[in-house]
Amino acid sequence: VQLQASGGGLVQAGGSLRLSCVASGLSLDDYTIGWFRQAPGKEREAVSCINHSGRTTWYDDSVKGRFTISRDNAKNMGYLQMNSLKPEDTAVYHCAVAPGVYATIRIDDYGHWGQGTLVTVSS
Repeated sequence: VQLQASGGGLVQAGGSLRLSCVASGLSLDDYTIGWFRQAPGKEREAVSCINHSGRTTWYDDSVKGRFTISRDNAKNMGYLQMNSLKPEDTAVYHCAVAPGVYATIRIDDYGHWGQGTLVTVSS
């Protein structure tokens, strides 16, 4: 099983980025997709998740209204559209998958993780 996140980069405050997560070795139809981030010196935190069907989503309060999570099970991919980026969004962003049909933000529920993609937002 492999997860590969991409789409990070350097952007000015107020800008946008779209992160992608491609999965191989499993069918995303059976998994919740989660996006997590870890800033330097801080613990990994949940940003957003989407259940297997895409009908249930969750966002951390810090990103509500700015980030949108989505998925394309036919392509075995997940996405995180990030708008109105702020310097405090700077972090390494990881995608991960958790088996089952319920959206979860518990890190321990996620058994497969991608390497992460760096997002840097300048002020």
